Amino acid sequence: MSAAKTKAQSIIDENPVAVFSKSYCPYCKATKQLLSEMGAKYYAIELDQVDDGAAIQDALEEMTHQRTVPNVFIDKKHIGGNSDLQSKKKELPNLLKSAGAV
Repeated sequence: MSAAKTKAQSIIDENPVAVFSKSYCPYCKATKQLLSEMGAKYYAIELDQVDDGAAIQDALEEMTHQRTVPNVFIDKKHIGGNSDLQSKKKELPNLLKSAGAV
């Protein structure tokens, strides 16, 4: 397994909510805002601000078949991007609670 894939996997495994993000991305901001409004503890990594960001993005694409950010995981399960997260607004409180994120 590549170092980037190992790093991505450990971020997913170690955090109830993991957001792979880019600091300038409006969809990423919307995702983090929604999670904050829900009172969720989440870990966000800004792929444009870390040296191995491009490699992590490649690894995530391999793992999830999703190239875009934000790439969101709750309780180690791939949720998808911002529109996927927003469409789950009703179930989010329960998802976050069962993940131990609230």
